[in-house]
Amino acid sequence: MSSVPGKAEQMVSYAVAALAMGVMPAPLSRDSDRDAALHNLAAVAGQRGWGVDVLRDVAGPHADLLFPGGDVEIVEAWSDLCDRMMLDAMQDVQEPRLSRRVRQAILCRLPADDTRRAAAGKAMAVAFAPHGRAAFRRAWVRTVNALWQAARDDSTGVTYLTKRLSLGHIYAMVFLYWLNRGGDAAAMGAFVDRRLAAVRRIGQWKARLVGGLGASPAKAAE
Repeated sequence: MSSVPGKAEQMVSYAVAALAMGVMPAPLSRDSDRDAALHNLAAVAGQRGWGVDVLRDVAGPHADLLFPGGDVEIVEAWSDLCDRMMLDAMQDVQEPRLSRRVRQAILCRLPADDTRRAAAGKAMAVAFAPHGRAAFRRAWVRTVNALWQAARDDSTGVTYLTKRLSLGHIYAMVFLYWLNRGGDAAAMGAFVDRRLAAVRRIGQWKARLVGGLGASPAKAAE
């Protein structure tokens, strides 16, 4: 039987692959009542899970009517709310370097908060179920797109897609690290720095390779 970490890695890899399609999922329904119910549920989800029965307990006997899709819709909506909270927190960031804005957005989206991490772990249990996989992929695509929006990247065309694919891989590694060890903010920051540095090195290597292939034989031999 597969371990929970193994299942999480598999789900995340499928979600990253969904980015290659380059299609944004439809926006979710949003209103203050849904957001308030989600906040109440997220506060206890790490211990009690994301079930509709728990939602009724913490947000009122009719709170389930806000999420007709049940636990899958609840978890997908919570991810969307976390994306929006991250975007709000990034609005006043003045950092001039794109890479540092990306770093800050990732750390804002995945805070060193044990309650948030425990809730995310329980949310993965919903994602593991067959009826939760498509919702998880949609949420992942929205989050990666929101991270680029928060970093104020204005790429278009092929660059738009390749950047999101690259960030999808980075975010996958960081997300899995965060689930297991994300309670240490300094360690989280260092992990993100290593992942971003690795991508930069790959980009520099590709640039040198392309430059070498485009140079004259005499120039390339120098």
